Amino acid sequence: MTTTSSPPVLELRGIDKRFGAVQALSGVDFEAHAGEIVALVGDNGAGKSTLVKVMSGVGPPTAGDVLFEGRSVNINRPADSVGLGIATVYQDLALCDNLDVVANLFLGDEGRTKLLGRIGWIDEVAMEQKALDLLRELSVRIPTVRVPVASLSGGQRQSIAIARSLLGAPKVVILDEPTAALGVAQTAQVLDLVVRLRERGLAVVMISHNLADVFAVADKVQVLRLGRDAGRFSVADTDEDAIVAAITGAAGGKGRRAGLPDTATLSAPADQTAPQGGTP
Repeated sequence: MTTTSSPPVLELRGIDKRFGAVQALSGVDFEAHAGEIVALVGDNGAGKSTLVKVMSGVGPPTAGDVLFEGRSVNINRPADSVGLGIATVYQDLALCDNLDVVANLFLGDEGRTKLLGRIGWIDEVAMEQKALDLLRELSVRIPTVRVPVASLSGGQRQSIAIARSLLGAPKVVILDEPTAALGVAQTAQVLDLVVRLRERGLAVVMISHNLADVFAVADKVQVLRLGRDAGRFSVADTDEDAIVAAITGAAGGKGRRAGLPDTATLSAPADQTAPQGGTP
């Protein structure tokens, strides 16, 4: 974990999000610094998915400010998020099973490097070499980059999706439940990759229900409950019991001491009624 004396790469201030009469987020603050992993946790309907949509441009906030590298920005669509340097890997991974690893890594961004008039063709050799270099750098283990993605394990597929997000040289990577439904060995493989993202100096936001995974790799934990801040913790200075207390609302007093609302007295904003995509 690096020091956090410099401004956050990504910072959200006072974020509200409404879907008609539903208040999904209320006054949420969030920040992620370069070279650290921030875990975003909370029960179903806590607002995690909605906050990720704000970061990724899928659902712009109703109110509040978004800052990137210390300057105010507007993220009104996914292209705005990508243009700033924010990459999001959703839980469904968006991989094409019938294509090989190289094709999936460069899908939609093949980059025609050889041109003949107005007609171009794809440089397969350059793409394959770049894929090999990237996967080797990340220590991603697969039989060959020409194997169909459908034949890979869950952990390998997740690794390919994460590697693809790095091709645009992002500064922030958002991972939505990266270890969901994975076995022990596959989970270890993905968590090792998450740590490598931090070592590359990236700000990593990891949404997870698995506190064991969170404590294995995260530097900080932010808890959402009923669409509001419920606590921010340094992993080095807390334990799973404190996180669970914040998730369930048993730590309302701790929230007040941190300048946060008493989450134990809030009514549910029914975030689950909002358009869904990924983890609620």
